[in-house]
Amino acid sequence: MQTLPHILSLAIWIPVAFGVLLLATGRQENAVVSRWVALIGAVIGFLVTLPVISHFDNSTAAAQFVENTAWIERFNAFYHLGVDGISMWFVPLTAFITIIVVLAGWESIEDRPHQYFGSFLILSGLMIGVFCAMDGLLFYVFFEATLIPMYIIIGVWGGPRRVYAAFKFFLYTLLGSLLMLVALIFLYYKSGGTFDILVWHKLPLGAMPQALLFGAFFAAFAVKVPMWPVHTWLPDAHVEAPTGGSIVLAAIMLKLGCYGFLRFVLPIVPDASHEFAPVVITLSLIGVIYIGLVALVQQDMKKLVAYSSIAHMGFVTLGFFIFNELGVTGGLVQMIAHGFVSGAMFLSIGVLYDRVHSRDIASYGGVVNTMPKFAAFALLFSMANCGLPGTAGFVGEWLVILGAVQYDFAIGALASTALIFGAAYTLWMYKRVYFGAVANDHVRELKDINAREFLMLAILAAAVLWMGIQPKPFTDVMQVSVTELLKHVAQSKLN
Repeated sequence: MQTLPHILSLAIWIPVAFGVLLLATGRQENAVVSRWVALIGAVIGFLVTLPVISHFDNSTAAAQFVENTAWIERFNAFYHLGVDGISMWFVPLTAFITIIVVLAGWESIEDRPHQYFGSFLILSGLMIGVFCAMDGLLFYVFFEATLIPMYIIIGVWGGPRRVYAAFKFFLYTLLGSLLMLVALIFLYYKSGGTFDILVWHKLPLGAMPQALLFGAFFAAFAVKVPMWPVHTWLPDAHVEAPTGGSIVLAAIMLKLGCYGFLRFVLPIVPDASHEFAPVVITLSLIGVIYIGLVALVQQDMKKLVAYSSIAHMGFVTLGFFIFNELGVTGGLVQMIAHGFVSGAMFLSIGVLYDRVHSRDIASYGGVVNTMPKFAAFALLFSMANCGLPGTAGFVGEWLVILGAVQYDFAIGALASTALIFGAAYTLWMYKRVYFGAVANDHVRELKDINAREFLMLAILAAAVLWMGIQPKPFTDVMQVSVTELLKHVAQSKLN
């Protein structure tokens, strides 16, 4: 799009610049200034992404807002950015969640707030870079660089076991990504010395290279999603991370792995994707059903919602590997919806934790009596987490189930059990935390949400309802790109 030159670069580097500014000039004694600088940076970063929505052309699957400048000329690597219908919505979503994170830590982060907010702003820009990168090496740099600020956020501002959780998060995701680096180098030489992802999509690859590449990419993206059985780092990371860390981790970082499947695995190794689809579908169903049962027995609210996230991501990978438009579109919609809903769920837990300093369900009971406004918001988000029609949580899951039934009725029937388990563990948690008589003095002394908290929850509530009632703006953007992707995968299989 020539009318908006460098709009994607602005979306990436404005939050990074504000983050670096905070790290370089922020001081503990100027905490108020640091908070306002962070908020201004987050808001400007979000406003820059709005033209990406308003100027996006739904009628083409080609990359838009393209920037292509020589980066490392010796290796033919380019600073090549662009978005299509698959990636577009994740740019404003990431910037939007960053504003919520800054507001969430406004009062609760008292220790080195300039470093805390600076880390999140830098992380925001790097994650947007992942969704915009059209060069394989640039993608890898952004993809790996996101680990550093999140590692610091968990390790410095996390809970009692923060160092353990940070190391586990870093090692799991790094080791998986090293195999992806090998795959990228192979594709570089196989394509005659280019890192252009669109060129890689057209490479004629034999069965064995496709199988090996599939394994390498799967190792990187499955850990990031995370899929069962490489999911164990996520509950630990969520439990120990500060509220903002949990919000970003669930709302955006998990989506980097899901996005990798659509950008690399399906278009580059389509035959291997079909060949190994039964394996991915089986792992996804285990994630949906088994992890849903694990969530039922959790006593820690954060851990319960963390397992819930794994189950919801199982829906995404299931939708991608049934190779029909309903499934892939549903998976993409579920990624966006989960960004709103899971962010809201972790924010709600953070509101309670800031007051009582406990995440145990047993520490609460009867919260609705002392925090009625907050309980109303929490109920809406809980219903969305269950997949209630009219909320964002319903649309993606419903599309994936329809696509799964179209693919194989038994798979669709198994996938639909997630709605039952989701309702069971979410409503069971809500009942014990919010309903009934006031359980103890801590709950009796609770004060309802203030204006800042009301604003955050109201914005997220509006997003959850808007997407649930009017999903068409989201699906319209995706339709042409999803159709072209599936056509490419189907043609390759026929050839």
